[in-house]
Amino acid sequence: MTPRPLRHFAVLYFCFYAALGAYTPYVARFVDHLGFSGLVAGGMLGLWYASRIVAPPLWSRAVARSARPGRWLLAGCGLAALGFATFGAVATVPQLFAAMLFFGFFYNAVMPQFEAMTLSALAGETEGYGRLRVWGSVGFLVVAGTYGALLDTWGEAWFVWATLPWFGLMVWAAWPYRTAAPAEGAASAPRVAMWTLWRRPGVRPLLLLALLVQAGFGAFYVFYTLHLRNHGHDGLAVGLLWVAGVLAEIALFWWAPSLIRRHGVRRLVSLCLGVTVLRWVVVALFAGSMPLMLAAQLTHALGFALFHACLMQRMAALFPGHEASAGQGLLYGFSSGLGGVVGALAAALLWEWQGGVAAFLGGAALTLLALVLHQASATNSARPA
Repeated sequence: MTPRPLRHFAVLYFCFYAALGAYTPYVARFVDHLGFSGLVAGGMLGLWYASRIVAPPLWSRAVARSARPGRWLLAGCGLAALGFATFGAVATVPQLFAAMLFFGFFYNAVMPQFEAMTLSALAGETEGYGRLRVWGSVGFLVVAGTYGALLDTWGEAWFVWATLPWFGLMVWAAWPYRTAAPAEGAASAPRVAMWTLWRRPGVRPLLLLALLVQAGFGAFYVFYTLHLRNHGHDGLAVGLLWVAGVLAEIALFWWAPSLIRRHGVRRLVSLCLGVTVLRWVVVALFAGSMPLMLAAQLTHALGFALFHACLMQRMAALFPGHEASAGQGLLYGFSSGLGGVVGALAAALLWEWQGGVAAFLGGAALTLLALVLHQASATNSARPA
């Protein structure tokens, strides 16, 4: 049985990602319900990703100076819950964007801190990380799979109030950490200059690849639910498709290490990108077909899970030892942050122009560009010096 302190980590992962399971798939339905355009939805999600660039480094500096970093975790979770509650009072676009900035800053700030606390608690036994982190995927799966039908029954006006209890549970789950002390040796760890990491051979091509792949997911994260509803799928069907993607993701994470050992990162990344290009084309052109949408969602195992595992493998090689945290911060800001902003805004412009078909074909084009650059990088590295 997992020791009680580690069970606490699993509970917080579950609650944090359960809240995300309501927010990510269904916030566009809420924005649409308010009468705002696709550009507003894209702009709001752009601010969400922009907060991933700013919040983690600012938050980590404050936490590093504190003798009680656990209080920062609890405060961040509480402020994230408060920020989400403000969505219930918005009536104009500026109010919506202000709520997004408030909520996004604190929600995106706390998870990198909690990840570091988890790894510290595991004391080097990192194989136990997956057994804790998987509860986050379970939380996301449970909520994403049920909230479509819930909103069909209750209506989009209930989105904020139906989701807020999960944020309350997140605060409750963070309560045991309020007295947590700094990680042992944290104060003496050497600081790493980001510019030094940026100039390291192989780093910039990898970050650009991650940025393009994240941008290619823009239409999926912003408009997937609306796109399927526009093609006749109800909330239950959409929820089941989200569940299928997460289940495929969980299964592939377990197989990823042996696949990487057998086939190598470069070959697998090419496979992931090629399949993802096909996925976005199918979603764009055949959204009315439930069997094809199910098949497309199952490829999430490759386009997200296996690609992420390969990316982490390369990151571990490029940023060993004490550089790992700084390298992850660079990746988080450049890929999830900047890539998310680019993807959300590009998807919004294409959605307003020609709807979901254009938005998802745009995602396919960005992923195809990533594939071309990856192949070119592999060819160049294989040439003799």
